Amino acid sequence: MKINFKIAIVVFAVTSVNVFSLGSQENVPKADVISQANQTVQANQVQARTEPSRAEQVMRALASAYPQQIERVEFRAAAGHSDWAVLMRGTWYFFSEGKLLPENLLAGAGNYTPQPFYNYQAELPPWKTPTAEEAARFRSMASSRNQNPPRRSSHFFDDLWRAHNQNESYERVKSIRFLGYPVTVHYLILENLSLVEEQIIASSRNDQQVRTWMNNISSLEGWVWRNIADTQSRSYHSYGLAIDILQKSYGGKETYWLWASNRKADWWNISYNERYHPPAAVIKAFERYGFIWGGKWLYFDTMHFEYRPEILILSGMPPETRR
Repeated sequence: MKINFKIAIVVFAVTSVNVFSLGSQENVPKADVISQANQTVQANQVQARTEPSRAEQVMRALASAYPQQIERVEFRAAAGHSDWAVLMRGTWYFFSEGKLLPENLLAGAGNYTPQPFYNYQAELPPWKTPTAEEAARFRSMASSRNQNPPRRSSHFFDDLWRAHNQNESYERVKSIRFLGYPVTVHYLILENLSLVEEQIIASSRNDQQVRTWMNNISSLEGWVWRNIADTQSRSYHSYGLAIDILQKSYGGKETYWLWASNRKADWWNISYNERYHPPAAVIKAFERYGFIWGGKWLYFDTMHFEYRPEILILSGMPPETRR
């Protein structure tokens, strides 16, 4: 049986580097080269001034991901504080350093941990053994998490999915069959999952790895009302927006950091080759229709997919929703 305790903390943040070229300088006078360099610096300064803040990027990504629920995005003042906000179901939710709080909770923002709005990588970066410094940082993160469990405000996502409590959440879910196995999920992602399934089945016709993976499925876990492991933060399983695809056998490889931590204290040092990964075609099918994969997190969870189109939009990977 799968333990219903997990955490989704991301690692692997993407950094972008702008490279500016002055072109071939063989026959260019020195003064012209300096002039071009100055123009490039000035262009960079203008770009830096006009680059949207992270708050604006996140709120616009949310509005783009959920156009039926979010009515407006704007920069506004409230409770003695100015910030980017979205209007949803008659309530303004403010970015508030990533905490997504309604106006009446802004004064107590210090009581909450930010939501994880991160840059999600299109591909896993090449594996590198953590340095001593990185290992110390990961160890400190794990210790801090145990001593101060994250407490994210669920108000925004409760309102987004109309699931403020277990009974409301249960009213929003439907039981379906996905790849031949029963699973219960939020009714608003049924079409997305159907498209994922269609693409996986199409891939299986020519991809032996996908066929083997499908034949090795033992069960699926979807809706379960609970918090993330050892935290005060609601799991995406509570909304019916996450699916765990469990396998009959993992071939001796690790699939979930928490299980792995019982056998290996430095679980972050478990290489990709020691982890069980679904085929790339399966991961891409989920990402194409708005789901992210837990195998790209530091606290890895390679069986886990959850519906987070705003994360993909933020990362320059806007998902498809219909054909």
